[in-house]
Amino acid sequence: MRVSAAQKRIRKAALELFAEKGTADVTISELAAASGVVRGTIYKNVSSPEQLFETIAVQLANEMDRQIVASYRGVEDPALRLAIGIRLYVRRAHEEPHWGRFLVQFAMTNKSLREIWSGPPVQDLTLGVTGGRYAIAEDEIPAALGVIAGSTLAAIVLVLDGLRTWRDAGTEVAAMVLCSLGIARDEARGLASRPLPDLAVLD
Repeated sequence: MRVSAAQKRIRKAALELFAEKGTADVTISELAAASGVVRGTIYKNVSSPEQLFETIAVQLANEMDRQIVASYRGVEDPALRLAIGIRLYVRRAHEEPHWGRFLVQFAMTNKSLREIWSGPPVQDLTLGVTGGRYAIAEDEIPAALGVIAGSTLAAIVLVLDGLRTWRDAGTEVAAMVLCSLGIARDEARGLASRPLPDLAVLD
């Protein structure tokens, strides 16, 4: 379904408002002011702020999963794919701070956003475990996923708060995550320091 220019403006403004306020509780007037469109256009395109929040959450999760997979196409090593994925999240948060803050605020509490962590990260964890790349058991995958999610969000916070550059935070956290999965420190650092591909642009 094609998204109109007005809908794109409204969604962009809504994401920024949700990120700044830390809640889905925004008003039609706030949306109109932030997006630069009249209230009538908001009413025409938005059934409710709550539904708009859910739409944005679903879109963000689906879009980023697809972009990550497209970005590391051709990479076979699940450990390298995981490192690339973490670093791409951190870099995008640096480039789009409101996007990053939206993730930090809601990625662990919103069901749709939590799907981010059950896509490519779970697949790479499972492949790494079954293929002997990681030194954890299959029943530890949920806990490992928690480590990945929490570490990625923590790296984003470091960047947004100006405590680390996105390059340093992404590399350091990706290496630490790989170490926690049983990858030797030097190899983990090497994987996390590889040239980072651009985030794929979807058609």
